[in-house]
Amino acid sequence: MNPAIEKVSRSANRAGALGVQRLNSDDPAALARWDAFVETCPEATFFHKSGWQTILRQVFGHRTHFLFAERAGVIEGVLPLAQVKSLLFGNSLVSLPFAVYGGVAAVSPAAVEALELEAQAIARSLGVAHLELRNIQPRHPEWPRQDLYVRFRKAIAPEVDANMLAIPRKQRAMVRKGIKNGLYSEIDANPGRFFALYADNVHRHGTPAMPRRYFDALQQVFAADCEVLTVVDGTGRSLSSVLSFYFRDEVLPYYAGDALAARELAANDFKYWELMRRSCERGLKVFDYGRSKQGTGSYAFKKNWGFEPQPLAYEYCLYGRDAIPQNNPSNAKYRLLIDAWRRLPIGFANWLGPFIVRHLG
Repeated sequence: MNPAIEKVSRSANRAGALGVQRLNSDDPAALARWDAFVETCPEATFFHKSGWQTILRQVFGHRTHFLFAERAGVIEGVLPLAQVKSLLFGNSLVSLPFAVYGGVAAVSPAAVEALELEAQAIARSLGVAHLELRNIQPRHPEWPRQDLYVRFRKAIAPEVDANMLAIPRKQRAMVRKGIKNGLYSEIDANPGRFFALYADNVHRHGTPAMPRRYFDALQQVFAADCEVLTVVDGTGRSLSSVLSFYFRDEVLPYYAGDALAARELAANDFKYWELMRRSCERGLKVFDYGRSKQGTGSYAFKKNWGFEPQPLAYEYCLYGRDAIPQNNPSNAKYRLLIDAWRRLPIGFANWLGPFIVRHLG
């Protein structure tokens, strides 16, 4: 056990004291307590769920540190962390790799402070170059902040027709074009069709794909809270697909892919409309369009749907570096690599990609 954790944990034995402990992934009762807290904590997100510990360990081999602050047997805050260590991209401690949201979710200022202090102690003991907390709202004005990313969220109206009318005219016309083209959506029992479209899509953009086993694990671990919707034409041809997460009264379309024919047939706009329509009929309240980098095509697409960007406060505590890392496709130094990746045969790219993407986080 980390000495700092052991010290804080012992203090929890005193009546009324707040202690920080690690989540034991082999203890079903502990996992249930963690997830019960996440389900009710206003600051928590889908990415604070305990299942991410299993996925990060088993699929990517990352060392995890899922911390919770507890007082008198009651959890007051959680902080999921994972170490991402790579010769190419560096050594970091992140809350949370592959997530758009992270950082502390807590119901008391004391829990926030205790968890962040313990995260910093772990970061120093691991010798990482930086600690990254993917906060929604800023917590540390003194820490460097990544301003590249924004999120897009919008309330879902209770009536289906109202949601259609809320889509700006140009994008609404694209949705109607998809309907006119005879497109329809299906819910898939497995990510097979999704992965084929997703892998082809990211290959065209010059970036490595997540491994197929990652998407299998997402569905296995999160069950009904992880769902694949695929758009097909009248012949049954798969055109566009999205893997979404469900959390409380929200839907989060998270990973997506499409065929080259999707744009001409308006399959992508139709896809998101179908997800919104189905979510409305399920009684969900919020459509979380996820994260985009400013100045990208996905940013413009979501803006055209009438969603307004909201800045994300990714904050960094730096140890072994002087500036925030820029391990993303917007970094000009990766341009030649992106162009070269596009030229790789897709079968080889899908084999090689997981060895690279696991270190990006």
